[in-house]
Amino acid sequence: MTQYDFTTRPNRLGQNTMKWHSSETDPDLLQMWVADMDFLPLPQVREALIAYAQNHVFGYSVVPDSLFQAIINWERDQHQYEIRKEDIVLIEGVVPAITVAIQALTKEGDAVLINSPVYSPFARTVRLNKRQLISNSLVEKNGQFTIDFDQLEADIIENQVKLYIFCSPHNPGGRVWTKDELEKVGQLCQKHGVILISDEIHQDLALFGNKHLSFNTVSPDFKDFAIILGSATKTFNIAGTKNSYAIIEDPSLRKAFTKQQLANNQHEIPTVGLIATEVVLRHGKAWLDQLKEVLEENINYTVEFLTEHSQIKAMKPQGTYLVWLDFSAYGLSNEQIQEKLIKEAKVVLNDGLSFGKEGKCHARFNTATPLETVKEACQRIVAVFGKES
Repeated sequence: MTQYDFTTRPNRLGQNTMKWHSSETDPDLLQMWVADMDFLPLPQVREALIAYAQNHVFGYSVVPDSLFQAIINWERDQHQYEIRKEDIVLIEGVVPAITVAIQALTKEGDAVLINSPVYSPFARTVRLNKRQLISNSLVEKNGQFTIDFDQLEADIIENQVKLYIFCSPHNPGGRVWTKDELEKVGQLCQKHGVILISDEIHQDLALFGNKHLSFNTVSPDFKDFAIILGSATKTFNIAGTKNSYAIIEDPSLRKAFTKQQLANNQHEIPTVGLIATEVVLRHGKAWLDQLKEVLEENINYTVEFLTEHSQIKAMKPQGTYLVWLDFSAYGLSNEQIQEKLIKEAKVVLNDGLSFGKEGKCHARFNTATPLETVKEACQRIVAVFGKES
């Protein structure tokens, strides 16, 4: 079996990367924030793109049936989710898909609910589309985020929520929701007529024996009100190729979504996205299996080292490669924490407040980089914060 290289950190300077851009002017900064990976990609992706560039004209593309079949096979084999070609709607990204869903399925002023803290574009997209944002706060219990279902139902009823954007697995906390939790979410949506958008972009990165369940596999009734969003881009670190997909089994939801997508002119996918997605879904399983072993080692090191050598509370994720860090014990303001991280530790993390008010005095740490880089980042943070408050 091929052994892939997860110990070499590619030099991403000079490549216009969002993650490493500030290191262009301050090379000492370690970038542990944007949720992409500092690993060498699956070799077949580079080979396929080079072959295309050498032999083709860069014109308009049509989506090959083989790509649809690759998505169908992946969902069936990896997540026991049986879908058809007509259920799949390609779109350039999960966040654009959320935008289309909001525009297609709600009106200005309608209430849209999220569980906070959560990936920041959720709230931004709701607000920019002039919908009423309802933030249902997650509760931390036994070192993991949980949903307060009584409060969730109260928020749905009180605000007449029309749409629920659900993050599964959760970002930034890394929760892989259980079947019981997903059933409760679905039953509340059924009871109160709420459409659910399930962002499952991290579905392939369930770790430590946890099993991701696609929302529509939990109950056959859920497909009547749910849209599932998936992508190979997070799993295989090909975000720049711009391709994802919505799985919409209900014909009326699919018709509304695709009509709005066409109105927005968001129905075309870059050729590199079509190629890269098919390649990784067909050839990437062994690479992914090895990646997950690396991520588990990196996460274990991060959580154990910071717990032992600092007062930082590290939430061990059940999935994703993201670790939610709580700096509250130091008695510093959010601004002071960020300043110490960047100016003293020279480590860039995501500011917890960007995920919602619950993220005050928190930060998100990206472990998807070679272990030596993870160790260096952790050691820098401990050197600045230490055990004493």
